[in-house]
Order: sequence, then structure tokens, then C-alpha cells
Amino acid sequence: MRSVILLAAVVSLLLLVGSAGAADVGTAGVRNATTVNIQSGGQSYPAYITMPDDGGPYPAVVLIHSFNGLEEGYRVMADRLATEGFVVIAPEWQTFEEAPADNVTEALVRDTVAYLGTRPEVNESSIGLTGFCAGGRYTMLFLPRIEEFSAGVAWYGFPYSGGQANGTPPAEFIENITDPMLIIHGTADEPSPVADIYRYATDLDEAGKYFELKVYQGEPHGFMIGEGGQLVETPVAESAYSEMAGFFNQRLAGA
Repeated sequence: MRSVILLAAVVSLLLLVGSAGAADVGTAGVRNATTVNIQSGGQSYPAYITMPDDGGPYPAVVLIHSFNGLEEGYRVMADRLATEGFVVIAPEWQTFEEAPADNVTEALVRDTVAYLGTRPEVNESSIGLTGFCAGGRYTMLFLPRIEEFSAGVAWYGFPYSGGQANGTPPAEFIENITDPMLIIHGTADEPSPVADIYRYATDLDEAGKYFELKVYQGEPHGFMIGEGGQLVETPVAESAYSEMAGFFNQRLAGA
């Protein structure tokens, strides 16, 4: 009987430790990682937020996940970016619709930015935007439309697509861009052909808009997130992450 009680106590302790790790420490060991609720359009959207241990205020980054949802790899990436001195928040924009209209997602992103303004850990004058796949399209679309952003990183986006909800292609807002943008793409991207990215870069250049472009030969669409929604650990993925972190360090942390 005593051995059964001892075993139960050990199991309970392990469960407690596991629970505390999930609640208090992000997947990359960053404290203060948690889920908050963003109120937008009369609805409540969960958003993963992670930040450095203490101090601040810090520059912030809004991360917009892909069409596959807020997979674990994005949380790991957000935690890692937090260790470099950023508050990172990732709203789950598909909470109520798989393919919401652009104005619905834009309202959520605006409300997410407003929420960041309530956090004492955040330098609200230094906020960046990044997104992947559909989130890459949203980055291209919202960077010129939401003035609170100071820089953006668009991962394998769709500059000439109206998206799943048949909205306006981001390329139509090139003239409104005032902030620097980093575009990351792969040459083997079938859903978003790299030819469209080169065309978009040409249009940006002709309009006199500052951008940086990093293209990885042979990389497919969504190359940062692998099977099971995990962050990919390859030299290309490491390089691409470093490009984003370096860009935000220069454009936000150095602002």
C-alpha cells in the first residue's frame, strides 16, 4: 500500500512540474509566455504572447501564422525571438473562420497592436509585423495600412493574390508603403511562384520603396515549419530565422 501511495505521489509531482513548465516557461525556456485574449469585432481571440524575463520596455513583433493555424513551431520561434529582446504576440486569426475576410483579420491585428499598447513591457513606438504563407500576404497587405508598424518581414507571401476570401491583392497598396520590408522566399515555392516575388520586388523598386529580399534556392513553400507543425532545424531555416532577427534588431531594437 505504501508503495502505491509513493508511486501516486511521484506521478503527481511529475504532473505538477510538467504543468508549471507549460504555463510558466515557454517552449524555448522564456518566462512570461502565456495566452491572452484579444477582443475584436465583439469576439474574443486567443493570442500567444512571450517576452524576455524582465526589464523593458522592449520592441514588439506581431506574428501572423499560416493557413495551418498557430502550430507549435511558431510558438518556439516566438520564444526564441523573445530571448533576443522582443515581446512577440501571435493572435489566432482563424478562431471563428477558416478564411475570414481581410477586414476582419485587419481589425484583429489592429486590436492586437492596441493591446500591446497596454503592456508596460512594450515600447509601443517600435512594433514590427511578420507572417507566414497567408500571414505573409497579410504582412504585405497590412504593413502599408496600419501606421503603428515600423517594419515587416513577409515569409513566402502572395503579393498578387486576394487570398481565400477574395480580397485585395497587397501589390495594390505598394504606393502606401512607408516602412522597410524584408521578403523571404524559396525558388521551389509552387503555391506562390518566386516569379511573382521578383515581379513584386521590381514593382517595389520602381516605386522607390525600401525592401530586402532573401531567396533560398530549392526551398518549397512553408519551409520553416515541418511535419507535426514543428520548427525545422536546418542550415536554411537557421539562416532564414537569422535574417528576420537581424532585420528586426536593426529596424526596431536600433530605432
